[in-house]
Amino acid sequence: MAVKLNEKAFRHAKSLVTKGTVVRDERDDWSEHAPTPDDENKFIKKESWAEYSKWHLGVDDEHPDDTKGHYKFPIGDFKKVHRCAVISGESRAGQYDYDDIRDALGTLLKKIDED
Repeated sequence: MAVKLNEKAFRHAKSLVTKGTVVRDERDDWSEHAPTPDDENKFIKKESWAEYSKWHLGVDDEHPDDTKGHYKFPIGDFKKVHRCAVISGESRAGQYDYDDIRDALGTLLKKIDED
């Protein structure tokens, strides 16, 4: 799997966090707060794949960029960055040795927790 950091999404996430567009929830809340597949489909249909990509810090070049399989490590609900998604993603990225993604998520978490 060729998963790498989505720099555009990282910049988008940092901007949202700086603006305070964040849900400061707890680590285990992501399973309840994550968008459903139906929510994702509606968002893609209404917005675009480009907008969808801004909400995922990882991209997998083994999948076409117009498929959900291309996008990894979601950071929010298409409205706000969720602290729980950032924590969950940081842990998973570390498990799979995606150091650049893990570090980016760690940066976001530090910025969220500073406020």
